[in-house]
Amino acid sequence: MQQLINTLLIGVSIGSIYALMALALVLVWRSTRVVNFAQAGQAILSTYIAWEVVNRSGSFLMAFILAVAIGGLIGGLVESGLMRVLLKHANEGPVAAVAPVIATLGLLAVIRAVVGLIWTNEGKRFESPVSTAGFVIGDATLPFSRLNLLIIVTAAVVMIIFSIIFQKTNLGLALRAAAYNPEIARLSGVRVATTRTIGWIFAGAAGAVAGILVSPNDSLTPNSLDTLLVFGFVAAVIGGLESLIGAVVGGLVLGVGLSFVLIYLGTSLIFPTTFVVLVLILLLKPAGLFGAKGARSA
Repeated sequence: MQQLINTLLIGVSIGSIYALMALALVLVWRSTRVVNFAQAGQAILSTYIAWEVVNRSGSFLMAFILAVAIGGLIGGLVESGLMRVLLKHANEGPVAAVAPVIATLGLLAVIRAVVGLIWTNEGKRFESPVSTAGFVIGDATLPFSRLNLLIIVTAAVVMIIFSIIFQKTNLGLALRAAAYNPEIARLSGVRVATTRTIGWIFAGAAGAVAGILVSPNDSLTPNSLDTLLVFGFVAAVIGGLESLIGAVVGGLVLGVGLSFVLIYLGTSLIFPTTFVVLVLILLLKPAGLFGAKGARSA
């Protein structure tokens, strides 16, 4: 029983980070129909900025706020300076569908190179703002620390904020309208281009939060968030690329599932299991658990 509880706690903590990255991918997909593989690069740049601020000021909170703001700014600049132009000029011909994907992969490589030039490729130590020692209950020490609790609480707050924005505000209504039918949204007075940029800003901020939360007490390198991008993408597919709720559920399902694989089967089966899950979802329910053809889920 204790091992089961430990596995669930680890899974929820990991799944919360997967959910944030999945949320970032879904926000971009809904607004521009592009899978943003550069999200890992945007997140790693934001995380390095947080690391720099922590080293210089000693304040994790200041680093977190600044890095999330810069992550959102980077997302907005990528959409307005690159993707908007690309989608405008690459909307016809056989390369129309793959051009944005190639562009995001190229941008990922560029960001990695820039990060390597500024901070080198040598691993950095990102100190945790809270204790990483497991909570002690009686004679047992749980593999669940204050850092894990911080990850879950922060992820939950971010998801609640997005839920309120999308469900309770005019901005959320505009974001959903621009994603569902841009032409009708324009006729209704929605500035679709600006609204899409806001969606990318939200995605950049969510990706930055995921990168900052997963990095403490780990080796920070220009490539260190690539795995997070893979798991975030699988989580988004599980939940449905159309659904923000699906992104959250998909992240938690994947996190808990992989936690059981890690504890009971070993680390060597984590990636094969992830691949099998992805293939099964694509074969059995291509739209994801919360996706539906012809409709969008909030």
